[in-house]
Amino acid sequence: MIRVLLADDQPLIRAGFRALLEMAEDIEVVGEAANGVEAVELCRALLPDVTLLDVRMPLLDGIQATRRIGAAPDLAGVRVVILTNHAIDEYVFAALRAGACGFLLKDIEPADLLQSVRVATRGDALLSPSITRRLIEEYVATVPRPAGGAELERLTAREREIVALVATGMSNEEIAAHLVISHATVKTHVSRSITKLGARDRAQLVVFAYESGLATPGGGS
Repeated sequence: MIRVLLADDQPLIRAGFRALLEMAEDIEVVGEAANGVEAVELCRALLPDVTLLDVRMPLLDGIQATRRIGAAPDLAGVRVVILTNHAIDEYVFAALRAGACGFLLKDIEPADLLQSVRVATRGDALLSPSITRRLIEEYVATVPRPAGGAELERLTAREREIVALVATGMSNEEIAAHLVISHATVKTHVSRSITKLGARDRAQLVVFAYESGLATPGGGS
C-alpha cells in the first residue's frame, strides 16, 4: 500500500482528494493536516510514502514545511508533492528547491492523480515533467543564474550530459535510448549526480541544470 498524507487548509479540498485517492486499491490516506506545522508533525508520526502539500497554508507555508521535511534524516523516505492552483507559480519553484519532487494542479484528472502518486513513490521521474520544466524555464529566465562552476566540476562529462537530459523531462529509459547506453548505466549516473550535488532527487537535478546553465530556458538541453 502507498501511504499518503494530505495537507491543505481547505477541508473540501482534502475531502475531494481523499475520495479520489481511496478509489485505488493500492493507496491509503493515513492522515490529514490543516496547516504546515501539522503536516510536519504528522509526517514524523505517520511516515507516509507521499505527502500532498498545499503550497499556501497558515502557520507554516508549503515551502517551509517542505524544507523541514527534506532536512530531517528520519523523513528521507517521504516524497513531497506540492498542490497548487496555478501551473506557473514562483512558490512551486521554491518548493522544488526545498526538496519537493514535483507538483500537481488541484484540478488534476482522477486517473492522473492516482498515477502521479505512484510515480512519486517510485521516485524515478518528475511529475508532469513538461509542465514542471516550463515552470522552471520561465522562473529561471527572470533571475540571474550563478555560474555553478564548483558544483559542475564535481560531475563527469557524461554525468553533465545526463543531468541536462533529465532537465528536458526524459525518463531513464528515454535517456538510455537517446545515448545508446543501458538503462542501468543511466540510473547509476543519475544516482551519482544526485549524491555529488547533494540533491534530494531528480527534481533538484532539474533545478540545478537550469541554474548552472547545463539547460537553458526555452532551449532544452
